[in-house]
Amino acid sequence: MPVVVIGAGPTGLTAATLLARHGVPALVLERHRAPYPLPRAVHLDDEVHRILQAMGIHDAFGAISRPTRGMRLLDGSHRVLAEFRRDKPCGRHGFPEANMFDQPELERLLRDNLRHHPLVTLRGGIEVTAVTPPPHGGAPVPVIYRDEDTGVSRTVRADAVLGCDGAGSLARASIGSRMQDLANPQQWLVVDIRCRLPLPAWDGVHQICDPRRAATYMRVAEDRYRWEFRLRTGEQPQEFTDRRRLLALIAPWTPGIPEEELHVLRTATYTFRAQVADGWRQSRVFLLGDAAHLTPPFIGQGMGAGMRDAHNLAWKLARVLTGRASEALLDTYQAERHRHAQQLIRTAVAVGAIMTGGGTGTALARKAVLPVLSRLPGASGLVLSAVSPPLRPGPLAGSRRPGHPRPGTLCPQPLLPDADGTPRLLDDLLGEGFALLATTPLSPALHALARTLDARVLHLHDPRRQEPGTRRGAEHRAETDPGTRALVRWMGTAGAVLLRPDRVVLATAARPGRTGTTCGDDLAATSAAWAALLCSSGRTAEGPPTVVAEPR
Repeated sequence: MPVVVIGAGPTGLTAATLLARHGVPALVLERHRAPYPLPRAVHLDDEVHRILQAMGIHDAFGAISRPTRGMRLLDGSHRVLAEFRRDKPCGRHGFPEANMFDQPELERLLRDNLRHHPLVTLRGGIEVTAVTPPPHGGAPVPVIYRDEDTGVSRTVRADAVLGCDGAGSLARASIGSRMQDLANPQQWLVVDIRCRLPLPAWDGVHQICDPRRAATYMRVAEDRYRWEFRLRTGEQPQEFTDRRRLLALIAPWTPGIPEEELHVLRTATYTFRAQVADGWRQSRVFLLGDAAHLTPPFIGQGMGAGMRDAHNLAWKLARVLTGRASEALLDTYQAERHRHAQQLIRTAVAVGAIMTGGGTGTALARKAVLPVLSRLPGASGLVLSAVSPPLRPGPLAGSRRPGHPRPGTLCPQPLLPDADGTPRLLDDLLGEGFALLATTPLSPALHALARTLDARVLHLHDPRRQEPGTRRGAEHRAETDPGTRALVRWMGTAGAVLLRPDRVVLATAARPGRTGTTCGDDLAATSAAWAALLCSSGRTAEGPPTVVAEPR
């Protein structure tokens, strides 16, 4: 029986693709036959770009997206209060830190990529009418759907159901979950314009920090632009159907552009909500994306949060369905993602309040403080740094050891030379499953643990540790490889770092000391709790792990 995915938006297609890459068939049921033709989400960060890499479409996405130059904060008269630039072409995850794109193009890319995954079946023109979680848990889960062409209803029994069906989720209703408000909703007008002439505006994100008319502007693609305006109390959306009034709103960004060159693709009124569902799972029915959480747009994490859900759940569900892990592993999905999404939502609410909230007094304070803040050393890096928080300590993210990478955080992704010396992104070397990064020889116990998890091992040279008798030629090659050096620096005093399939740090091991221990004895000795979740027997097995050729 396949996994049924309800909804073929970015979250649903990501989940289905990742399941297929882990060997699990998926049936995607979608009411619409083609991607929604108008843009909605327009931004993904480098962490989510890395999820596209896990699906094998990062290069194709790079061709349809454009890095943004940073952000300007302006007052109500469009005077610049602060400017924060992105100067680096790539962030710590191997991609630009902020990527603008047209959502229909991304959805077409995701659909086209299914040609490479015969385990995924996408059916359009299908309305799901009922999902019935078994009363005593487990599977199968009956899903009733109606073919809109024939009007015939059918039932499919699924190993699991992923509700990627948006804010009005049927899947959420089927498990009795309710949305909880984290802030008051706001009404905003969204305007998408196509113009063949480049607009005479700074080519980054503009945030108008005016409590009377907060607004956001950004260039989305070569000839597409977006504005978002917060509606004032008492304003009605229909007031902005008049083209002249609409063009008056965007006039500060379009001086000298003939009106006939400004083609309105759409105007839409959105209620920006800050909500999270109180329950994300019942039995084998799961909620992902907008079905589980709604995020205000101030930090550009709405779509990305859903794709993070898919990345977190897919490998866990695949491991359970293929008999390699305990059913209890699925309990970690809500435990990890609910807290993470909730923190992102609260961050978006706080950023929105800082930039656009308050009254005249608050606006004057922003005018005084923001220029000073922007001139502080490192201010741009701090303001524009990734907002994604680490996963909190739990069964699959333990406590941090001094000097070690923090469990629950993403491993960085530098370029490393493969066995032939060709630079490759780290994840491409590590593959789909668990991975172990090591700077010292592994203990037999850690070898056994890596074998049980089918983890690939990447041996990294640590230039800070030169063994007696080592030839300087080999030492020099490793020392001069910047990607290897960066990864070793990130590992700190850890001798080994165990990574989950979603590249989150699971655990670390200390370097051998003078007590006669070898690298990994400490990690293997404390692995029983999470090994019971990740391994069907909860036991380790002897044997060598799969080894990736170490960087030259």
